[in-house]
Amino acid sequence: MKGSLVTINNVSKHFGDFEALKDINFTIQPGEFFSLLGPSGCGKTTLLRIIAGFEFPDEGTVLFDDKNVIPLAPNKRSSNTVFQTYALFPHLSVYENIAFPLRLKKLSKKEIDEKVRHYVHLVQLDAHIYKKPNQLSGGQKQRVAIARALINEPKVLLLDEPLSALDAKLRANLLIDLDKLHDQIGITFIYVTHDQSEALSVSDRIAVMNAGSVLQVGKPSEIYESPATQFVAQFIGETNLFEATVVSCVEHVTAEGENDYMVTCDVPSLGKQAPLPTDTVENTAMDKFMQVTDFEHTEKDQKVAFTIRPEKIRITQTPPDTGGRTDINVFEGIVEEPVYSGFQSKFYVRLENGALLKVFKQHTNYMENGPLIQWKDKVYVSWSAEDGYIVEDIEK
Repeated sequence: MKGSLVTINNVSKHFGDFEALKDINFTIQPGEFFSLLGPSGCGKTTLLRIIAGFEFPDEGTVLFDDKNVIPLAPNKRSSNTVFQTYALFPHLSVYENIAFPLRLKKLSKKEIDEKVRHYVHLVQLDAHIYKKPNQLSGGQKQRVAIARALINEPKVLLLDEPLSALDAKLRANLLIDLDKLHDQIGITFIYVTHDQSEALSVSDRIAVMNAGSVLQVGKPSEIYESPATQFVAQFIGETNLFEATVVSCVEHVTAEGENDYMVTCDVPSLGKQAPLPTDTVENTAMDKFMQVTDFEHTEKDQKVAFTIRPEKIRITQTPPDTGGRTDINVFEGIVEEPVYSGFQSKFYVRLENGALLKVFKQHTNYMENGPLIQWKDKVYVSWSAEDGYIVEDIEK
């Protein structure tokens, strides 16, 4: 099986006076694992239902391989949907639940048996093939629902928060299996979730949605490392976010010999930041930190939003050795709250200027990380200018 190219063109949807979707546009490549990610009520499920054919847009089109499927009923589209509620027939066995779509097509008994056993094996339910749904765990029920959706050999599989009803460990295991299954069958997956860790771990690309709009589409690393807006920066993972003002922007040459820009920002709650590197003038977005704004260049006194991820920050009890580098930001602070979570510690550090900074420290080898940092300790936090990021103009 091969997946379809799915194109969303100018899709809008209202429910009364409520605007659920606002002019949505993006393209999903054939065979891609594509996630629609956002908080509850952002419009992601509405968009999925429009793609599936359970809702109709007020405006716009949905194309499967350049064919507009909006006029087609759900069963006439080359897609199937997996719901979070499983929707299994309680009186039928695993075998009969999966066979049901094929019996509607009136295939031969031999063909049905071959296909059912193939998909039962694919979702690793061979030992449970004759059990009823009430004899299965939540994860096993969801595997049955996925197999039933796949047995029709759709070109697009739509998954509406399929793991949300499962406990955390089972959800993590089934997510890995789902990713492996996608690699095996090669069709287009469109996955709806509000869980950013799920989307980051399995997606080829992600569309981050909020309030009916798509804020950013990109690879997981792009979404995380280069957030387009304050919402994306805060919704994807954890971050520190502060209002700032541009003090200066100067051109320089990087260690790799490339032209770059260094922006110095005044962050009132932090103090004056060391320069922040930006893209070259030749790029479509002259300043990568302002890539989602309408500015053609970074200007002095421009109001911006500065963000730095907690894991990018180093925390020490003695002043860090910067090696003479001028692009290292160093601040003093007091640990207000240390939180131990096994593989890492999270520190909330109150800086001299009043800002509360969140810092992650990964645990590596036992007792090789120096003295244990504790509550009320004086510490130094530092990070490279390259790890700071300006996401948008705060006045827009």
